Amino acid sequence: MEQGAEKGAFIVLEGIDGSGKSSQIDPLARRLASRGVRCLTTREPTGGPVGSLIRQIFTGRVNADNRVIAALYAADRIDHLVNQVDGVLQQIEQGVTVVSDRYYFSSYAYHSVDMDMDWVIQANSVSAGLLRPTVTIFLDVPVEEALERIRQNRVVREIFDQEDRLRQTRELYFKAFERLRDVENVAVVDGSGSREQVAERIWAAAAPYVLKEGK
Repeated sequence: MEQGAEKGAFIVLEGIDGSGKSSQIDPLARRLASRGVRCLTTREPTGGPVGSLIRQIFTGRVNADNRVIAALYAADRIDHLVNQVDGVLQQIEQGVTVVSDRYYFSSYAYHSVDMDMDWVIQANSVSAGLLRPTVTIFLDVPVEEALERIRQNRVVREIFDQEDRLRQTRELYFKAFERLRDVENVAVVDGSGSREQVAERIWAAAAPYVLKEGK
C-alpha cells in the first residue's frame, strides 16, 4: 500500500440461518460504492478447497465430527484472510472495503452448541489476531421467522437448520457478544420487516464506520 493511503474497512454481517443477511450483502456494497467506497463482497465458508469440503459436509455428502467441522472452519477462515489471489487482508491493505457474509462470530455461536466456547475462540485466535471486523452487524430475527424463510427458500436442509439448534445458536451469539464487548464493535439490528427497511437499518449501523464526513 502506498504511504499515506488508507486501509479499507471490514464489515461483517452475522445472523442465524434465515436471518436474511445474505440478501443484504450486495445492497450494502452497492450503496457504499455509490458513495465512492471501493468495495468487495465475500462469504464464509469460502469457495476454496476447505470451504468446498465444509459445504459438502453441510449437505450430507461427507460425514464429519463437529470438532472436525469447527477446525475446518478455522482453517478456511485463515485462508480467506491470507491467500494470495483475493485474500481479505490483501484487499484491505489496498484500500478496499470488504463486506463479508459471516466471520468468526458464526463459529463462536454455531460450534459452541456442541463444544466449549473457549475452545472455539482459541481455535480462531489466529484469525482474530490477524483481523478483527471494523464492525459486526448482527441481524436479529425470531427463530420462527428464520425457519419459515428457510422453508421457503431452500430445497436442501443443512445440518445447522434445526429449530433447537437455531435457538441455542442465537443465545450463544449474544453470549459471545457480551464476552467480547471490550474488543469488538457489534451492532444488533432488527432483521424483521421488508428488505428495504432492514437495508436502511444496516446502512445506519455501517455508514459511520466507513464514510468520511460529507459523503
